[in-house]
Amino acid sequence: MDAIISSGQSWWFRSAVQLASSAFLASATGVTSFLDHILPHRLKDEPDHLIASTLELWKYQSQSDPPTEACSHIQKSWDTPIVEKMTTFLLDHASDDYHRARLLATRSQSASDWLTALPLSSIGLRLDNEAIRIAVALRLGSVVCEPHVCRCGKLVDARGGHCLSCKFGSGKFIRHNLLNDVIWRSLNKAQIPSIKEPPGLFRNDGKRTDGVTLIPWSHGKCLTWDVTVPDTVAASHLGITSLLAASAAEKASINKERKYEQLLHSHHFVAVAVETFGSWSEDGLKFVNELGKRLSRISGEQREGMFLRQRLSIALQRGNAVAFKDSFDVKMD
Repeated sequence: MDAIISSGQSWWFRSAVQLASSAFLASATGVTSFLDHILPHRLKDEPDHLIASTLELWKYQSQSDPPTEACSHIQKSWDTPIVEKMTTFLLDHASDDYHRARLLATRSQSASDWLTALPLSSIGLRLDNEAIRIAVALRLGSVVCEPHVCRCGKLVDARGGHCLSCKFGSGKFIRHNLLNDVIWRSLNKAQIPSIKEPPGLFRNDGKRTDGVTLIPWSHGKCLTWDVTVPDTVAASHLGITSLLAASAAEKASINKERKYEQLLHSHHFVAVAVETFGSWSEDGLKFVNELGKRLSRISGEQREGMFLRQRLSIALQRGNAVAFKDSFDVKMD
């Protein structure tokens, strides 16, 4: 039996055997005081051999010291060292830069938000079966398709990596528009009126920003934003993404700021940079979290930030699926 568990922002498919020792020890520790009250005195000092043997197993699995009394009843406190050891093992034994970049990206903050979203069609949080298949296959680095020639003429391998960054496919534009639409709708929901592709706000090469607020965002300046989605596993990025998570997003964010530097004196500019595997740039995620707080002030729902990150994460996975399908030179529904 497999389980999906969380440690910080990391989500992994886990074996129940790996999870059992942490679950048992947290439960056993949590009921210690209760047992002291109900057991007769002659049994209180009797050693529990099952707990002792499980603790030895846990030490072997985690190579760590047991958690302190203050948090010893919390399963996460027991499980985190095992997850960290497993993470280190997977990264150390990654067969190539592709798998290192993939693993680092899936551990980064908010990269796994789509896994926590309830599949509610009414608010756009339901992925179809094919989108889920593609998202899971990309996340696990498994085979997603038969090798074939993309519409652009380049070879797509069994992992489908080329599809996410193909310059001639329509998928990346759809993915961009899906993300931009979530940002725009959220701003308006937060009672910050905004418009897309505002006239007059051009960057150095003549292209417009993705949107601008019609009232000030901070320090008396209106916000203008631009969405960018660099591919985590593109050949041009693997050299840095295999070493540090979100490095392609940070690089894209810096490049966007340079292109829009002429607007910085009149507007508050944010590059909403998120990689195809879900890693966010620091400034992009900071903006999303701030927008979530402003949504909470209007609705009174304290989870607005989480819901916003989930919608963006779902939009990213949906866009990746479209980009993947676009690589086939056949008509698909």
